[in-house]
Amino acid sequence: MSVRLVRAHYGTMSGVTTRQPRWVYDAGEDPDPRFTLANERTFLAWVRTALAMFAGGVALHALDVPSTDWLRTLLVVLLIGVGALVCVLALVRWARVERAMRLREPLPSFGLGVVMTAALVLAGALLVAVLI
Repeated sequence: MSVRLVRAHYGTMSGVTTRQPRWVYDAGEDPDPRFTLANERTFLAWVRTALAMFAGGVALHALDVPSTDWLRTLLVVLLIGVGALVCVLALVRWARVERAMRLREPLPSFGLGVVMTAALVLAGALLVAVLI
């Protein structure tokens, strides 16, 4: 299908004037689309991880595991809270990486993995201590 037919059938993006957030997209120049799409896939992978943490917290609550109420509540709050934090930090990381690529600057450091690793190690240690 020719470009003219595609435009006639699907329209153009001429109506799109700005992209959000502006502090990301108003900086620098568009990078290679492959890098932008890879950054988006990474963001979605972190969101998927946050959803898994939510599901783990809900499962612990629903299954009454561990049987100690205060510990179960602590683990549920920890997993759901860290899941929410990971979701927010994933968005911040996506924006910082996108902006750095647009400005051709070095990519930001990777603190999100440290936060999630520490939280999961703590949750795992609490579960092991109770289940042994």
